[in-house]
Amino acid sequence: MTIPTFAQNTLQPPIQNISTDSSVVYRLFATQNMYTFIKLNTRNGQMWQVQWSTKGSQYRFETTLSDISRVSKDEEKNGRFFLYPTKNIYNFILLDQIDGRMWQVQWGEEEERMVIPIH
Repeated sequence: MTIPTFAQNTLQPPIQNISTDSSVVYRLFATQNMYTFIKLNTRNGQMWQVQWSTKGSQYRFETTLSDISRVSKDEEKNGRFFLYPTKNIYNFILLDQIDGRMWQVQWGEEEERMVIPIH
């Protein structure tokens, strides 16, 4: 007797619904966690972890991932920075689309959050 079985690959990055408007300052990037997004300031690379909930206001929050501007005020430009998901649920790559610099962005619990340069 033969029983056919099928496997499904679940390690694909999430599909991003990104506005085609390059003049926007802020963008929300979905994570693989249905309750968590990353808000990106596309002008300077600052980021926040945003969580929504149907359980009550104590479960909804916005917290800083990085309040460091990655460029000087004179170099800021709408759409300069963009986030790319990885196959790891907690990690994204932040790209400066003008000069090519990159950072690993990790969201999660407070002690797990980090933004580190990729050289």
